[in-house]
Amino acid sequence: MKMESGKWKVEELRAGDQLSLTGRILTGRDAAHKRLIALLDAGLPLPVSLKGQAMYYVGPCPARPGEVIGSCGPTTSGRMDAYTPRLLEQGLVCTIGKGQRSPSVSEAMKAHKAVYLAATGGAGALIATCVKACRVVAFEELGTEAIHELEVEDFPLIVAVDSLGNDLYELGPERYRRLYYDANQA
Repeated sequence: MKMESGKWKVEELRAGDQLSLTGRILTGRDAAHKRLIALLDAGLPLPVSLKGQAMYYVGPCPARPGEVIGSCGPTTSGRMDAYTPRLLEQGLVCTIGKGQRSPSVSEAMKAHKAVYLAATGGAGALIATCVKACRVVAFEELGTEAIHELEVEDFPLIVAVDSLGNDLYELGPERYRRLYYDANQA
C-alpha cells in the first residue's frame, strides 16, 4: 500500500500491513525527545509542530560528498517509550523505528489514533536511498540527534502497532505457529 505523509489514513492500517511511505517526516532520538518533554513540562512551545507528523527514530550518519544523507537505520523504539504518550498528545500520528513497544505506548496509540511503523534494522544504507532531502529543524547543537526533516520516497515499512492497539510483535508469532507449526503437526 502506498501512503503519503500528511495524508494519514491510520484507521485503515492494520498490524502486518506493508506500506511504502512518501513525503516529509521528522527524526528524533533520546536527546531530542528529552528536550521536547522538558519544553512541554516548562509550558513552552515546541520548536516544531507535531500535529499530523511522523517521527522516525534515527540519528542519521553524516552524508558523504554528493549524497543527501548517510546511513539512516532505525533506533530501538523502546528507548522512546517514556516520552511517546506525551508526544502523541501533541498530535503525533506515527512513530517509526524497530522493536516492540510497551503496553502503555500501544494504549496511547489507541487513545490518540496513531500507528507505529517498523523499519528494517540493519538496512540503514538501503533506507538512505529513500531519502531525497534532509535538513535540521530543531536542536542543531545535538548533531546527529537533532530533529531533522526528511523528504522520503517509497520508504518501505510494516505496520507494527495499529490504531486499534493490535501489535504485530504479539500477533505475528501466533500467526506463524498456526500456519506452520500446527499445520505440520496434523
